[in-house]
Amino acid sequence: MFPILLSAQDSLTLKTSRGMQFSAVDNHDFQLRKFVVPTALIAYGASSFAIPKMKKWDLQTRNEVLHKNPARTTIDNYTQYFPAVMVYGLNAFNVEGLHDFKHRTLIYLTSQLISGAIVFPAKQFIAEERPDGTNKKSFPSGHAATAFATAHFMYKEYRDKNIWLGLAGYPFAVFTGIYRVINNRHWVSDIVAGAGIGIASTELAYWLYPKMTGLFKGGEQRPGQSAFIPYIGHNRFGINAVRSF
Repeated sequence: MFPILLSAQDSLTLKTSRGMQFSAVDNHDFQLRKFVVPTALIAYGASSFAIPKMKKWDLQTRNEVLHKNPARTTIDNYTQYFPAVMVYGLNAFNVEGLHDFKHRTLIYLTSQLISGAIVFPAKQFIAEERPDGTNKKSFPSGHAATAFATAHFMYKEYRDKNIWLGLAGYPFAVFTGIYRVINNRHWVSDIVAGAGIGIASTELAYWLYPKMTGLFKGGEQRPGQSAFIPYIGHNRFGINAVRSF
């Protein structure tokens, strides 16, 4: 559940670590075009439940991978986080991204909370059996969601500084997804849907960021301002919405 309150008139100005200012206006900075690709990826993955040919392709891909018997590895448990580690590592060497440590961390944690709030309930509700038959928590892939969320996080932080540096996290995300299939833990459709969820989660985090930081200014609550604050509790993830009057 994401209880969200929006104000069509609220606006605020924030300053990045490089001194750049930008203005965010509720309901105007939410650009649907940014969600076209992740929505398409999620739809593709979900189509495996409605289109028999898609599920057949999942099965054929799994069988072909098993037939070739490539070497398996557990490194995919770690590569999902590599792009985020790279962002913080670059900053440690004074290669600045779009935001400073505090705000960058808030955005990153928000993206992970949003991703978890989608992935974990979906696994429970859909109950798709894994290729190896160990449980029914296959769809969508949490590893892929995390990997692509972190890769997109790196892209958003560095695309304006160096596009190639911004794109550097995606090979690790793709590697993670491929090895979830090679390790027989996920169907291809799980990976594609997870990738879409991860990218969308990061886009949402960047959209929510001004609203989370703008509720309080100088420790005082600003009348008529909306804010969105991520939370995590016992088996629960979500976004709290706060509105001042």
